Amino acid sequence: MSDVAISQDASQRELDRLAELAEDVIRRARAAGASQAEVSASIDTGLNINVRLGEVETVEHTRDRGFGLTVYFGKRKGSASTADLNADSIQATLDQACAIAQYTEEDEASGLADAARMATQFPDLDLWHPWAIDTPQAIALGQEIEAAGRAHAGITNSDGASVQMGESVSVYANSHGFVGRERGTRHSLSVALIAGDEAGMQRDYWYDSVRSAGDFMSARVLGDKAAERTLARLGARRLSTRQSAVLFSPEIARGLIGHLIGAVSGGALYRRASFLLDHAGKQIMPTWLNIVEYPHLQRGQGSGAFDAEGVATRDSTLIENGVLARYVLGSYSARKLGLESTGNAGGIHNLIVEPGHADGGAADDFNSMLRRLGTGLLVTEVMGQGVNTITGDYSRGAAGFWVENGEIAYPVEEITIAANLRDMYTGIVAVGGDVDKRSHLLTGSILIDRMTIAGE
Repeated sequence: MSDVAISQDASQRELDRLAELAEDVIRRARAAGASQAEVSASIDTGLNINVRLGEVETVEHTRDRGFGLTVYFGKRKGSASTADLNADSIQATLDQACAIAQYTEEDEASGLADAARMATQFPDLDLWHPWAIDTPQAIALGQEIEAAGRAHAGITNSDGASVQMGESVSVYANSHGFVGRERGTRHSLSVALIAGDEAGMQRDYWYDSVRSAGDFMSARVLGDKAAERTLARLGARRLSTRQSAVLFSPEIARGLIGHLIGAVSGGALYRRASFLLDHAGKQIMPTWLNIVEYPHLQRGQGSGAFDAEGVATRDSTLIENGVLARYVLGSYSARKLGLESTGNAGGIHNLIVEPGHADGGAADDFNSMLRRLGTGLLVTEVMGQGVNTITGDYSRGAAGFWVENGEIAYPVEEITIAANLRDMYTGIVAVGGDVDKRSHLLTGSILIDRMTIAGE
């Protein structure tokens, strides 16, 4: 029997054990007087190695357990957790959760998600791909990635390469009788390199993240990509303060979508801490732009048949022809707002920003997006936390490239880009077809019509 088959059998046994434990604790919670109860239990295992300049820096094997219990006594809620799955620790966790509930204030929005919303279909989403790699093999792979990058003339040093393998099995169960089981794998490779010339030193990196190790780019391609990005930053200049169009590279553009999700999520809305408060049904983006959630994508980074409360997930439009079609809600925030859960307790699932532009026709590749930019700023790195979800104000340190006539002219650094997210979203000119697939937020590069660039 192969190593993968053994791991698959072992994962099923772990799921069975966690499910039995969760159901038993829920029975005991009800016997203790809880009107409702829910349990989340997980076991995560992994291998993480780091090498630098060809030498091993760290080797870490992990096996983490988690067990969280929430009980409800009417509208009073108590939660407790432990990383120890032995019987005494579980009982102590149950006792603590019940005790906490006796002292909390009643909250009319508390409680399990509606029983009728629980998932009943559990399709195979192709998320389980154990990687049969041992420590010596992982070290050799890390060394190969780093060597490929260091082989480029001009690369003078390295911040190291990493190889990570991860497997997770988890169970969510509640007193509605729902028991949901999930297992998934996530693996990643990365390398960071340093280049130098008479003008100074520059650092950049690249990485890959997949469900199945068979989907990785090759070690050579990864090292080459990191080296090319690092060398391209040599000779970086500062810009004078100006306004111009700004093109966000795909891996940076998904941050713009992350800010959108934060602004339309239930927690920000019921606290009245969002610049998109009361914007459902309103135009917030160009009429050609659509954003859709697809929770059941095969091998998707954010795929799942149910959310963190057991609510069934489904395909659902977030932005339709530029209009905010809905908010992003779990059951608690939905009740606070007088709405229904959207199956997003615990987060969003595979949000796809559909490529396009006002001209219609085929989606632009990256070079076409540069030509559409014409003259302006290409952003490949942002720094700092200068985003205010309450006001929408956006101001972050940035680096990238100045583009002239659709061609990269020279690298730039030590600048700040600023605007308001409301204006940035309405000012989207195009979304590229150069989609970055390493995240559950799937978008190509995004071109904004105008931002302020603060420099010299």
